[in-house]
Amino acid sequence: MSSALVHEPCDKAGPSGDFYDLFPCGDGRWCFAIGDVQGKGPEAAVVIGLARPWLRLLAREGYAVAEVLDRLNQLLLDDATEAADAAARAFVGPVGPAGPADGPQTRFLSLLFGQLRPFDGGVQCTLASAGHPLPLLLGPDGRVRTVAQPQTLLGVVEDAVYSSEIIELRRGDTLLCVTDGVTERRSGSRQFDDGDGLAAALAGCAGLTAPLIAERIKRLVHEFGVRPPDDDLALLVLQAE
Repeated sequence: MSSALVHEPCDKAGPSGDFYDLFPCGDGRWCFAIGDVQGKGPEAAVVIGLARPWLRLLAREGYAVAEVLDRLNQLLLDDATEAADAAARAFVGPVGPAGPADGPQTRFLSLLFGQLRPFDGGVQCTLASAGHPLPLLLGPDGRVRTVAQPQTLLGVVEDAVYSSEIIELRRGDTLLCVTDGVTERRSGSRQFDDGDGLAAALAGCAGLTAPLIAERIKRLVHEFGVRPPDDDLALLVLQAE
């Protein structure tokens, strides 16, 4: 596999609400993740700071992809909201005698998580999406299809049960994973993914390497609107060689 990444925080001086990871998890397996925390600032940074190590720990302990999401969802419901609110209070300070004006709020997390395992002739990819833009699979012939099924955000439903699906990546197959900073990039009343705009952009990348695909999609997203993007932007390209 080869990989390429684009990660552009909207606020260059502050923490991003988008995050990514790509790491070995034992027995020749690799895991990847791309996620987006509701909101920005110190609260989002705290949730990411909790979610990323939990994700790695669960994956390396041998939990299946769907089980990782099940457990991460419960951990977020149990711990992340309290920690994020404490960080917000420490960063901003109380507002008036009653403390922060908004009070405690649940921090939702959208996440695409997958596991890669090589086999003779390709790479088996097990993946699941929790409230996240669905990944796109580009074949060497230029055909593009959506993979994974939509499921609820993490940190919303107590005892949620997630499912995963398995796809095979053969030589030349490319998997594109993005955050909504890509799909919802605006130009007036239009969004970049209106009319399957992202799939059309990816289809035009047939034959390109992973770094070139990442660079082209990033350029098309920036060129879609006159003004700079107003949301964090992240995309991960994985290509079977």
